[in-house]
Amino acid sequence: MPENIIPNATQVDAQIVKTSKLASLYKFRELGLLAFIIILAIAVQLRNSSFLSGENINDMITNTAILSILALGMMIVLITRGIDLSIASVIALSGMITAQIVSANQNLNPILVILLGIVIGMVAGFINGFLVSKVGLLPIIATLATMNIFRGITYKISGGEWVSSYQMPESFVSIATGKTFGINNLIVIAIVIYLIFFYFINHTRTGRQIYAVGSNPESARVSGIKENRILMLVYTIMGGLAGLSGVLWVSKFASAQGDTASGYEMTVIAACILGGVSIAGGAGKISGVILGAILIGILNNALPLLNVSPFWQNAIQGAIILFAVIMNTLVKRGVDRNNLMRRKI
Repeated sequence: MPENIIPNATQVDAQIVKTSKLASLYKFRELGLLAFIIILAIAVQLRNSSFLSGENINDMITNTAILSILALGMMIVLITRGIDLSIASVIALSGMITAQIVSANQNLNPILVILLGIVIGMVAGFINGFLVSKVGLLPIIATLATMNIFRGITYKISGGEWVSSYQMPESFVSIATGKTFGINNLIVIAIVIYLIFFYFINHTRTGRQIYAVGSNPESARVSGIKENRILMLVYTIMGGLAGLSGVLWVSKFASAQGDTASGYEMTVIAACILGGVSIAGGAGKISGVILGAILIGILNNALPLLNVSPFWQNAIQGAIILFAVIMNTLVKRGVDRNNLMRRKI
């Protein structure tokens, strides 16, 4: 065998150093995303001085709250190598049902309305989880089917009509528009959910099992982890968050429609991907998801302020998402190569 085919020690060391740098970059990629967000915010501020005003920042955070809640649920689904395309339809279904109920029962307690929305979403998520874990359908096929089913049910129960603000009691509208300790309720709810998720993902056995199922399903099964139960759980949680978001969405915009949140699932998936969640499963951090949602929120707010055409807004967002995916893929490939070389040595 020719000598140049076998790498010498110097070549191996150089390769390890190179891939170690990629490993460090992959480990702290959230810092790079944060730096990009800061640079983007400064650049937009230089073009439009109202961008970093207190009022606009509050609007951005409020408008991003629902997205960030949904991105948490999508993160754990993606970690298990799944996907949920039905969340926008669940938002519409939950929002329509709760809006109709509160319009007919004006004195209904807002907490009960929120719980009702969560239960509706959890039922929808349970159906998705059953189709994926028990029936064995591919997640993209199962949720594509339920996406259309849930949307069709929404149109059916609405009768093609809207539920407008004048039909909703003030107590329901204030769920999203009211304030707690001077902070918008949407922001408060998002913070509470993030704290719960942080503990769940990082400090519970089930949280670790979710990562194990996504990283290596075969090893997870051998170690005694019940993969089907984990899949049922993550899709049910995703559904519950979508159901909650349906209530918050209708409360915020004071309108329930059959096409509510149409296409929003792609925005949620984009926030996760920008935050470094791997669509191949097994990787994703809450901090990254927060930053991904913030970046989407900044783009949605900044591009109109800069008078960018709506057509170009979509193109710019798509280009940024593509860039993030390519970078994550290249860095992840370098990390895997580094780990492989270390095992060989």
